[in-house]
Amino acid sequence: MLDVRRLRLLRELKIRGTLAEVAAALNFSPSSVSQQLSLLEKEAGVELLRKTGRRVQLTPQAEILVAHTEQLLQRLERAETDLAASLTTVTGTVRVAVFQSAALALMPQSLSEMRERHPDVRIEMVQREPETALYETWARDFDVVVAEQYPGHAAPHYPELDRQQLTTDAIRLAVPAEDAGLGAIGSVDDAAQRPWVMEPHGAASRHWAEQACRSAGFEPDVRYETADLQAQIRLVESGNAVAFMPDLLWTGRPHSCRLLELPTQPRRTIFTSVRRASAHHPAISAFREILEGAAARI
Repeated sequence: MLDVRRLRLLRELKIRGTLAEVAAALNFSPSSVSQQLSLLEKEAGVELLRKTGRRVQLTPQAEILVAHTEQLLQRLERAETDLAASLTTVTGTVRVAVFQSAALALMPQSLSEMRERHPDVRIEMVQREPETALYETWARDFDVVVAEQYPGHAAPHYPELDRQQLTTDAIRLAVPAEDAGLGAIGSVDDAAQRPWVMEPHGAASRHWAEQACRSAGFEPDVRYETADLQAQIRLVESGNAVAFMPDLLWTGRPHSCRLLELPTQPRRTIFTSVRRASAHHPAISAFREILEGAAARI
C-alpha cells in the first residue's frame, strides 16, 4: 500500500523542484524528505528519482504517481469539506494570501466581522503578490487568495482554482497636491518628463504602468521602485514622484495627492480564488461571503 504522506512529498518535489524547497515548505529537514521518498520507492517497487547533477529528476513512473496523487488529494479535500459541512458549527483554519491594497482596504473589517459571526474559525493572513499567491494556493499553501488583474493583463489561470469577482476600482494618475517642485501637472502627458515611482519588475502593475506610459508616447523615468504602496504615496505627496494608483488604496483615508483621470479610464479587477475541491467548505464560504460584503460597502 502506498503511503499518502509520502505521495504528497513526491508531488511537492514535482511542484517545488528541489528537496530543500520541499523541506522548507513542509517544515521538514532535507534528509527526512529524502528518506521518506526512498521508502516510497521501496513501496512502489520502481525507481522514482534520478540524480541530474546536484538535483533530482522524477522518472516517468514518478510522474504517473504524481498525477494520481493530484486526484487523491482533491478527493480527500472534498471529503474534508463534506465532513465540515455536516457539522452545525463553522470551524477550522483558513489560510489567506492577499496583496497590499486589498489587505488595507478589505481585511480589517472582514476579520472583525468573521470573528463576530464565526468565532471558532481561525484566519491566518499573509501578504503575497497575486502572481505568486495564485500558484501557492494551487499548491495548497493557502486556502483563499485575494488577487488582482490589470486591464489587458490576464492573471495566471490554474484549472483547479475557481474565481469570483469582488469588485473593480479605477486606476488614476497620482501627483502632488501642490506643484512641489515638479511643476504643474494636469494630465499623463504632463508627467512624461517627471520622475516616477513604480513597483519592481515582475509585478503585473509594473508591466501595465509601463505599457500605459508607452501608449501615451513616452518611456517613464522610473527613479524609484518599491512594492510598498504606502511608500509610493509618501514619495508622491512629498513632490518627489508621480505614480499610477488604484482607488482601493484610498479606502478609509483622505486623498493626500491629486488624482487625475486617465484618458482610457482603466479599471482593475479584484477577485478571490480557492481550490474547487474546498470551495464549499463552510469556513471558506463564510469568509468569501464576508469579503464580498466588505467590497460592496467600499
